[in-house]
Amino acid sequence: MASSLRNAGRRPAARRRTAGRRRWTAALGGLALLAGTAALAAPAHASPTASAPVDFATRCVPPPIAGIPPINGTTTAEITVDNAAPKVGDTVTVTYKVTKPAASNPVDLALPADIMTPTGKVTLGGAQTGALTVAGPKKNPPVPGKGEFPPFAMTGTFTVTAAGAITLSPGDYNIHTSYIMELDTPCTVSSPPAPVSQTIVASERPGANERAISLGTASGKPGERVTVAGTAFTPLADVTVVGRAGAAETADKMTVRTDAAGGFTARLKVNDKATTSVVAYEGSSWSADKGAGPAAYTVVDDTPVPGNSQKLTASVVAGTLSMTQAGDAVQLSAVNFGAGGAATGDLQKVTVRDFRGGPAGWSLTGKVTDFTGPGGRIEAGKLGWTPACTTKAGSPSTCVPGSAGTVGSAGATLASAPNGTVTGGEFTVDAKVSLDVPAFTAPGAYAGVLTLTLT
Repeated sequence: MASSLRNAGRRPAARRRTAGRRRWTAALGGLALLAGTAALAAPAHASPTASAPVDFATRCVPPPIAGIPPINGTTTAEITVDNAAPKVGDTVTVTYKVTKPAASNPVDLALPADIMTPTGKVTLGGAQTGALTVAGPKKNPPVPGKGEFPPFAMTGTFTVTAAGAITLSPGDYNIHTSYIMELDTPCTVSSPPAPVSQTIVASERPGANERAISLGTASGKPGERVTVAGTAFTPLADVTVVGRAGAAETADKMTVRTDAAGGFTARLKVNDKATTSVVAYEGSSWSADKGAGPAAYTVVDDTPVPGNSQKLTASVVAGTLSMTQAGDAVQLSAVNFGAGGAATGDLQKVTVRDFRGGPAGWSLTGKVTDFTGPGGRIEAGKLGWTPACTTKAGSPSTCVPGSAGTVGSAGATLASAPNGTVTGGEFTVDAKVSLDVPAFTAPGAYAGVLTLTLT
């Protein structure tokens, strides 16, 4: 111990110099890792329709503490997507991968595993322009002294807003290292934009059926005509207007032709006393995609009463289709960083009241936004549900839960009730929900908005 103390007393300056070298060497090694991953080279040419590696000039600027001048080199990267043919409204997951680091660790000091966290941008062009933020996990293998640097990947999502060809090019990126010190090296594209690495072709999502009909009167005697007005049909198309008894068509039928705006007015003669509604459709038979209705209609029984009799009448007033929910917030369970998995919970109960008393059923659908938080976002397609519904005793209709599966930004059915001769009732709807959280999602609170629509 005395010898050690004497040696320590004689060489404080040497120790200080060694410590200084260690700090400087660690900083140099960490910064070299960052700059080295930017200095890549591999000849490649992007395909206009498929993913391919591309190379582009890059300028990386180490922090001033390193005493290293800016590094001008070549980055080789590749952009891939999970859906190369999305529809407008779809969420696309994008991966930006630096594929072939060409530089090596310039120092003898080995660098440990899991010190590197990359972030960056992907440039969108063509039908949709903008910059998409991507990020990668803090994960890399150990790098030996003078050893090659590993590749790294970053991911992010964007929502398609326009139809057509959308190009994706690698953009600027930054590598953060946490070893001895917290260090950043931003790397920028020298001549932006970089070459296109991936092209996706987006198409319009088939629009919802907006065809609609309305009746001039809600009832009439046998043989009277009811005015049927239609909107949003195909312009200059033939439309069948027909009465229904429940789900079956009656003999009360006619064909009209729409005008240049897709509208029509028909005068349908209704003879069948069993008629409960009127529908209209394009084509040779009913289709929910090209039809409208049913619109409720009642044939008033005008059968004369026998002598010495009195006919008593009463009316039932139709109500509305409505919904209420027990609350507007759902707290999902927590998941652990690095493990990820399902954040689960229960949807707030929804009560549907169908007091219309007509032949039309209903549908309750939901769609969700991306979940945003301090570390970026969790895409809407990660949320799934298992719907359930119950029908109040005495209700004419029986509700049907939607299928278990993904909700997403495009939406899914939570519950529905079919058309029928007489429909209506009261129903309770809920669901088990589960958000699939990626393993290395940054810690913090993430929130998305689920919108329910009753039609």
